[in-house]
Amino acid sequence: MSGCGSSAASGGAAPTGAAPTGGQSATAGNTQAATPPTQQRVQPAGVEVPRIGAKSTLVPLGLNADKTVQVPPVEQQMQAGWYTGGPNPGEVGPSVILGHVDGAGKPGIFNRLHEVKAGDEVLVTRTDGKVLRFVVSRTEQVAKSGFPSDAVYGDTTKPELRLITCGGSFDGAAHSYRDNIIVYAALAS
Repeated sequence: MSGCGSSAASGGAAPTGAAPTGGQSATAGNTQAATPPTQQRVQPAGVEVPRIGAKSTLVPLGLNADKTVQVPPVEQQMQAGWYTGGPNPGEVGPSVILGHVDGAGKPGIFNRLHEVKAGDEVLVTRTDGKVLRFVVSRTEQVAKSGFPSDAVYGDTTKPELRLITCGGSFDGAAHSYRDNIIVYAALAS
């Protein structure tokens, strides 16, 4: 098994599906990231999940042609990325960070994401040097076919964070994991 898919051309750190409409952003897909345009706001530079020993710089992720969210390159399984089409970490709304469960036959940055529990912390370092502390409210495993777009990308009244990777069993025919692991967290006051 290599990455969330079995070839370098199929990533899959996150869910499949079309982009939501209205005030929502998008769902994630199974292709590698290209560099989207940068925004004029303070950018996130890194993420750390102390409980599982995960720490990575962040690459910007945009949308694929089919309106699914890009994922980091599968051959860079220890690289996480953040979706630039939504709020940046620390802004009101749900910021989304994606990473692979595995890739190139090795564990990925979010290989142990399923172990994250309510009360754990997630640290996001910004390009201005400020470190934001988010506290996890829950972790869930969901079928990709039933991905909760509203809960992940829908509007919130405060700064929140979502971490997403693949999970569950591997579907060899589809070259993808069947589920996603999603961590929900809110900015600590």
